[in-house]
Amino acid sequence: MTHGPHHPRTLEEKLWTAALWVSAVLVFAFLVAPLIAIVPLSFNDGQFLTYPLSGFSLRWYGEFFTDPDWMRALKNSLIVGVFSTILSTTLGTLAAVGLTRARFKGKSVVLGILLSPMIVPLVITGVGFYLFFAPLGLTATYTGLVLAHTALAAPFVVITVSATLQGFDMNLARAAASLGAGPLRVFGSVILPLIAPGVASGALFAFATSFDEVVVVLLVAGPEQRTLPREMFSGIRENISPTIMAAATLLIAFSTILLVTLELLRRRNERLTGRRGGTFG
Repeated sequence: MTHGPHHPRTLEEKLWTAALWVSAVLVFAFLVAPLIAIVPLSFNDGQFLTYPLSGFSLRWYGEFFTDPDWMRALKNSLIVGVFSTILSTTLGTLAAVGLTRARFKGKSVVLGILLSPMIVPLVITGVGFYLFFAPLGLTATYTGLVLAHTALAAPFVVITVSATLQGFDMNLARAAASLGAGPLRVFGSVILPLIAPGVASGALFAFATSFDEVVVVLLVAGPEQRTLPREMFSGIRENISPTIMAAATLLIAFSTILLVTLELLRRRNERLTGRRGGTFG
């Protein structure tokens, strides 16, 4: 039964709401618990990853920022992340605009192919990249790694931009075209400014995808292209050190900043499109 905004809720509704809140809190605690366990260990003064902590120290953060291997891995992650984000954002935005405006048979098939990197297991994707790049001499190169990460990140851009375009009035583009503006002028002056929050959200997703990826790096990259997740993976296998916890804590902080930024963009997009749910609605 539907009640008005000021109608008192029944006991059954109150119990159902309380059960939903308790379930949400338990799921959230289950997902966040591993992160809560990692962060304090990064400030441990001792050499071992054990509780209770032997003392508070920033020595492992100092180790992270002074060790050449960690700094090279961080640099590689940033380089690959930035270039793959630029490529995937450009290609994904153009693909989303084209698929939204086009009308042709097989459109759903094309969309499925574009989104397939999100569905196919990363191990299979990584092996495919290796077999395709090896004859071309692109394995163990920055170019090959950037191209691989671009393919993995582009689907996120396609999804976010396509969702934003659902609330875009194409009559604005038609009006600009009727006034003599060419396709590039229409896209740059009319369409792109209005879908910018969706494009920015897709770019952030693309960067996060590249920055956190490790499976494809293991199969495609060489020793000179070791990224931060790859360095952490090697450290866990070969030499467990609290420095890994410091690196993980920095990644958690970075991911949190990305999520906050995405939420701000979503709210801005809600105000621009004037519809509930915004980019992710």
